[in-house]
Amino acid sequence: MLHKLNLENILFLDIETVPEFRNYSDLSEEKKQLWEEKSKYQRKDDYSAEEFYERAGIWSEFGKIICISVGFFNFRNGKRNFRLTSFKGEEEKLLRDFTALLEEYFFQPSHLLCAHNGKEFDFPYIARRMLIHNMRLPSKLNLFGKKPWEVPHLDTLELWKFGDFKHYTSLKLLTHVLGIPSPKEDIDGSMVREVYYEKGETDRIVKYCERDVVAIAQVILKLRQEPLLAESEIVSV
Repeated sequence: MLHKLNLENILFLDIETVPEFRNYSDLSEEKKQLWEEKSKYQRKDDYSAEEFYERAGIWSEFGKIICISVGFFNFRNGKRNFRLTSFKGEEEKLLRDFTALLEEYFFQPSHLLCAHNGKEFDFPYIARRMLIHNMRLPSKLNLFGKKPWEVPHLDTLELWKFGDFKHYTSLKLLTHVLGIPSPKEDIDGSMVREVYYEKGETDRIVKYCERDVVAIAQVILKLRQEPLLAESEIVSV
């Protein structure tokens, strides 16, 4: 089935998130209490709610999106390229710009969104943040009433599970075992909050996010047993 998909119909994506506020002290008293309740199970007795707040970016109710990077294949005159673009900055604006892309170019029934662990993280996170900003969900993220086979999402983690639902493999590990070259990484996911809030280096985060988008596309190519993208085929727009 994967081999039958038209690669040009797939929008590959990755998001980067951080805590909604720079410091725990910036939260309202009500939000502090809600955070303490939400994080209690994960932090147990090892951390206070304040100490654990630096990890708040993984929860859409306490975090925000600072970058959405996307990529898509383009085939012209027998040549293949992979075009990358990113939405960054103020969350509501980047979400509206991303929505415009979906509604103008990736709205057909045959179009799919693809991410690694996207069904558990990226897709619901984006949808929740849109609703928090009182935005209408684009059709590709509006899953209400859809049957499982009608959901227009591909997930490279799910594909790699082969039905083994307890199994988790990071994108970094998956690219390694599949022999996919990984470019030198300036940062990793655990550093995004610091790079954003303490150093203000958003462009570093964008490059990191775009590298993950390329890696996701490479995984799909590998699963289809097709040649991997060469650096010369990747274009930033």
